[in-house]
Amino acid sequence: MLDIAEVARQSGLPASTLRFYEEKGLIASIGRRGLKRLFETAVLERLSLISLGRKAGFSLDDIAAMFGVDGSVHIDRMTLAAKADELDRTIRRLSALRDGLRHAAQCPAPSHLECPTFQRLLKGATKPKRA
Repeated sequence: MLDIAEVARQSGLPASTLRFYEEKGLIASIGRRGLKRLFETAVLERLSLISLGRKAGFSLDDIAAMFGVDGSVHIDRMTLAAKADELDRTIRRLSALRDGLRHAAQCPAPSHLECPTFQRLLKGATKPKRA
């Protein structure tokens, strides 16, 4: 059994985030010791799952849907594959942007606005993102 301060220390999350996650139903305390919430040690694994989901771009609502009311975890593999595909698209877009910026930084053109590569980068900046 861990109090909220120990969960915060071990997870690296502020107590305010833990209270927010509890409000959202993502984690549950098992009682109190004085004014401090108490958690089972398994909450640390659940917080790691939440953190991984957030880093992958899932919303808290998406993550909440992955947890059963009994505390079990049900992560749809097709959802994971779709998120991985989305991340691939983001990586390609950001890689192209990075490469364009590197080129612009080293371009021998007198002005960035005279650089054809930089011009393509500018034109791409105003186009809507494709799904």
